[in-house]
Amino acid sequence: MIKNNINNINTVVFILFTAMYIYQYYYIIVVLLKNKNVKSKGKNIMNKFAVIVSARNESDVIEEFIHTVDLQDYPSDLIDVYVIADNCSDDTAQKARIAGAHVYERFDNKKVGKGYALDFLFKILRSKKTKYDGYFIFDADNLLSRNYISEMNKVFNRKYKIVTSYRNSKNYDSNWISAGYSLWFLRESKYLNYARMLLNNSCAVSGTGFLISSEIIDKNNGWKYHLLTEDIEFTIDSIINGEKIGYCNSACFYDEQPTSFKDSWNQRMRWSKGFYQVFFKYGYNLFKSIFKNKDFSCYDMFMTISPMMLISIVMILFNSSIFLYSLISNDFQTSKLAIGYVLSYFLNTYLMMYLLGLLTTITEWNRIQCKGYKKIFYTFTFPIFMFTYMPISICSIFKKVEWKQIKHNINKSIEDMELIA
Repeated sequence: MIKNNINNINTVVFILFTAMYIYQYYYIIVVLLKNKNVKSKGKNIMNKFAVIVSARNESDVIEEFIHTVDLQDYPSDLIDVYVIADNCSDDTAQKARIAGAHVYERFDNKKVGKGYALDFLFKILRSKKTKYDGYFIFDADNLLSRNYISEMNKVFNRKYKIVTSYRNSKNYDSNWISAGYSLWFLRESKYLNYARMLLNNSCAVSGTGFLISSEIIDKNNGWKYHLLTEDIEFTIDSIINGEKIGYCNSACFYDEQPTSFKDSWNQRMRWSKGFYQVFFKYGYNLFKSIFKNKDFSCYDMFMTISPMMLISIVMILFNSSIFLYSLISNDFQTSKLAIGYVLSYFLNTYLMMYLLGLLTTITEWNRIQCKGYKKIFYTFTFPIFMFTYMPISICSIFKKVEWKQIKHNINKSIEDMELIA
């Protein structure tokens, strides 16, 4: 009886997981069969943009970011750069001014985070009645390909009020941690957002490298998103309200990934906590929108923010408990069955993550800034990086999490990245 119950519970959970996420495998097929750049339609209107960066003690990298904006093949008189020097104790503001940016300094130790900094600047711009068609949001460590703004402008002209882009890495080859991040973001760009765009579904904003219409900012009276993951909060709220987020595969930017496990732990702890916050604040309305809006994007985003990692952990703990109890009870058949499920979970998850990493590495080979043998090696460490989310997911439930700065000090230029490429 116990063995039958264990089999039934594990089988049901496996079938449910497969049924809920099988659409992401369809996304892969769509990309592989329809792998072509999405062309712009209609007139190529030259819009006026503000490029906005929230920077806290980013003096090592802020100048190179502004340099990449200066190099854009888009009319320079249609681009203004704004830097929010947010609670800085270094010379970020001075360097940004010398580099040609409009700089506003903000000091507030209570309202900490990128969302508050963005709202601070948007309120200044709106009070001055400074008019832009759209706003680019970046981090200080980003580097933009020379055609970035012109390519994003093409998608923007297709009436998308929010557009995200292809996220690459400045330091893929630093170690297995930076490679783990990088490979995940490459996979997210190519096999999630690109597929969504090809299928005319809504994409998802991921922290940095996106464009927002001024209409959205005006409607929201600035930036109203202040959870620990303000990017996914912005995404979910936009989709619930019927906005479709576009994606530009030909607009590439590079960012710096953490290299120490401590920094990685702190950052992903914030992400995990933030996803829980978004789920509890928006999950019910998002679930209702699946039926109200009749938009598959709502289901896609609901699965994105659902705490499925916790269910996986619960199943591991359940089978492990059965294993220990059966050993104590000398029920070796049941203990063998339970430990088999635990091992199969880890093996199957490792294999699935490895195959996703391998596929992404193969198709994005020429866009990954790393030596060939390292690219292969990091496909094996990618699943290990993903496994480390398990303790993070558990700890973030009980731990109070606050925003912590991750120092960026890899001072590469866009010329360096193009030379490597």
